Amino acid sequence: MELKTARLTILIDPAKKQAFEELCRTQDMTPSQVVRRLIRDFMEEEAPAPRRAPARKAAPRRAR
Repeated sequence: MELKTARLTILIDPAKKQAFEELCRTQDMTPSQVVRRLIRDFMEEEAPAPRRAPARKAAPRRAR
């Protein structure tokens, strides 16, 4: 879990907010927990895959 937090303020229709909060309650989760999960899932799906450095080939072995 992250150590530092930042506030994210959004505007949402009051009826949708109430329905969202009720649905969260039925899942025994806070709205913040659900939003954090949604953000994490979205970032995992949409973020480009991290680039890896190309694997280095081993030098050929010398005959003894």
